[in-house]
Amino acid sequence: MATLIHTLADHSNDVNYCAFSSSCLATCSLDKTIRVYSLNNFTELPYSPLKGHTYAVHCCCFSPSGHVLASCSTDGTTMVWNTHDGRMLAVLEQPSGSPVRVCRFSPESTYLVSGAADGSVVLWNMQSLKLYRSGNVKDGSLVACAFSPNGNFFVTGSSCGDLTIWDDKMRCLYNEKAHDLGVTCCDISSQLISDGEHGFRYFQMASCGQDNQIKLWLILFADFLGVELKYKCTLNGHSAPVLACAFSYDGQMLVSGSVDKCVIIYETSTGNTLHTLSQHTRYVTTCAFAPCSPLLATGSMDKTVNIWQFDLKQPCAGNTVENESKVAVEDWSEDDVSAWLCAQDLADFVGLFKMNNIDGKELLNLTKESLTNELKIESLGLRSKVLQKIEELRMKMISVSVTIPDEFLCPITRELMKDPVIAADGYSYEKEAMENWISNKRQSSPMTNLPLHSLMLTPNRTLKMAISRWLETQQK
Repeated sequence: MATLIHTLADHSNDVNYCAFSSSCLATCSLDKTIRVYSLNNFTELPYSPLKGHTYAVHCCCFSPSGHVLASCSTDGTTMVWNTHDGRMLAVLEQPSGSPVRVCRFSPESTYLVSGAADGSVVLWNMQSLKLYRSGNVKDGSLVACAFSPNGNFFVTGSSCGDLTIWDDKMRCLYNEKAHDLGVTCCDISSQLISDGEHGFRYFQMASCGQDNQIKLWLILFADFLGVELKYKCTLNGHSAPVLACAFSYDGQMLVSGSVDKCVIIYETSTGNTLHTLSQHTRYVTTCAFAPCSPLLATGSMDKTVNIWQFDLKQPCAGNTVENESKVAVEDWSEDDVSAWLCAQDLADFVGLFKMNNIDGKELLNLTKESLTNELKIESLGLRSKVLQKIEELRMKMISVSVTIPDEFLCPITRELMKDPVIAADGYSYEKEAMENWISNKRQSSPMTNLPLHSLMLTPNRTLKMAISRWLETQQK
């Protein structure tokens, strides 16, 4: 269930892009500014808006750690900003001076890619903030880019409809005509797809275009095979050009935004439509899932950014740490580990841990030797930080041996209920959470999605007494 929880309306012109870090949301606009908001309460940070570009800002993105923000503009530059204080760290000028349409950090923050209207692609070294390599797509403007989770390659999309795969040395590895009328956006999922028959693992990619379509692809990247791009399927639903697409952090959902003013959320594994959101009044130009909380942001030419919250059944990136007492660490999935890394300010390692299939049991067994020899983490300081966080997790496991009964948890917040009420669907919820649900004009059950025949909420005194008795036993 997706619920609209906030609308940002600070930009004075079209919103072109939005991007999340673990703690912030950045948006950019035709009004030449970048605005940065805290995810705690969606208030704008003191140094926002960021001003420096002389023309429209087309794209913005955070480094994996969230410490750096990049933005690119029609003015032919990509600017790099410090997210702690808003200081401008560098102005990277596209060699051709062409308008820069897209920018992306590599998973290890080693490189930053900028792509321009003349088809030029530049790979910037983020340590020296100097040009490392450059190239050109064979035709059209470069408008889309996405890195693989392991950083071995990245994909660009052009206005002539091509998807091009490059390695980290800027060598063109593969080219595919994907959308007849032009690519508008692409994204690569952090979730790998296994091929049981041949033993291969694929990266899953989505692309969208002016042809009203979203296409799913499988990318095989292997030293002995080179690169193989396989078409998987087409997702339909939009009635006009699709301008944006993005995977959720766990790869289970894909969101798209379109000229038809709609946002559609698909289940990646089946291609089924989960939600259609139609609150924007003009073209939807951008959409992004948060890495560390069940949030979705959608931006539009109506000058607004809508923030949506998901009521997820499984622990998500934002609540995994809160649920450590409810889900044993040794039972964590790879996605739970990724969420934990993000919450510990170790987001740079998500791709590496994913590639090595580190789940909860593997996480607890990591040692200095395995971090060095198997995961190839060269920095002593980073190895020490990872080991320290794992040790803290082990200590917490020892101290936390109590599991809260599931019936004491509100289905909406997944937190222990203080004032439980019974709704017309027969389920019990935290009173404030259910009142907020109803006040947002939701007249369906959070559990069944069926209409509520009554909005009356009845205090569940029996459940409240049971929770009180349980709490007393835990304090003894």
